[in-house]
Amino acid sequence: MKQKRTWKFKLFIGLAIFLLMIAVGFFLFGSSYYKAQSYAKEKLHSDTDVLVTNGKELVFEPTLNKKNIGFIFYQGAKVEAEAYAPMAKEIAKQGYTVIIPHLPLKMAIFSPDRADKVIRNHPEIDTWLIGGHSLGGVTASDYASRHEKISALVLLASYPGSHTDLSEASVDVLSIWASHDEVAEAKKIKAAKSSMPNDAKFIEIVGGNHAGFGDYGMQKGDGKATISNEEQIMKTSAAIVKLIEGLEK
Repeated sequence: MKQKRTWKFKLFIGLAIFLLMIAVGFFLFGSSYYKAQSYAKEKLHSDTDVLVTNGKELVFEPTLNKKNIGFIFYQGAKVEAEAYAPMAKEIAKQGYTVIIPHLPLKMAIFSPDRADKVIRNHPEIDTWLIGGHSLGGVTASDYASRHEKISALVLLASYPGSHTDLSEASVDVLSIWASHDEVAEAKKIKAAKSSMPNDAKFIEIVGGNHAGFGDYGMQKGDGKATISNEEQIMKTSAAIVKLIEGLEK
């Protein structure tokens, strides 16, 4: 009887240690991420052009000339949503609402349909586009392929997953990549043309890198940019605004 209790006790201790290791690993994974830097933090403040609210969603709402078009953006893996504030605010200045949802563990794959809630929370908007950076773009592509309400898809250093086919979808696609990106391979981005509509637009930002689409510092394994972070974001924002303007025609 004593040996039986000892065996059960050892099993209990072993299981407790295993669960503790999982909990610690989960905590370390969740607490390690790329944080927004100074340029992004400056753009988190409201001004005369854009009202910024940061709750369950990070919302950039135009105060003037507001259109009924909204842009949902999924952050890159392990990147703070606030890091994309410069791009979001620049787009919002042109009259378009931009919403960046705060995703579980800062990973879009853990909440791929989070856009559903964003759309429900903003009934005043009747035209939607969705986009994402890196892994966030993969998830956004999947969402766009399954929801007819999405009019356009924006991919930043990203491409659809192997099981996502947008070639027959009635959605406008804009894919932007950077020449010095060493995280997302340009070959894979270009090869994704086969799974996109024939009129999909592809733009290369010469001198940019993977992390340059947001403001969160240098990313591990990335190439060195030869243009400023601000320049890359401004060029990206301008291309997205041009896409959105096309939706209004």
